[in-house]
Amino acid sequence: MLVIVNGEKVFLSAQLSIAEFLQQQDYRTERIVTELNGRIVSRESYGGILLKDGDKLEIVSFVGGG
Repeated sequence: MLVIVNGEKVFLSAQLSIAEFLQQQDYRTERIVTELNGRIVSRESYGGILLKDGDKLEIVSFVGGG
């Protein structure tokens, strides 16, 4: 299955939820905003949304600084 993540092609061997994908990629969900196919996804929904072939996932990380 092919998913586009931040503009890069990512091949998944199995269907994953957004939560499972983020966990596999070592993202800290409290420090990111996720958009799926142009729509922002709430953190509470990550576990219930399965990624499908052709989906476009954008993950934006917040970085502190000053």
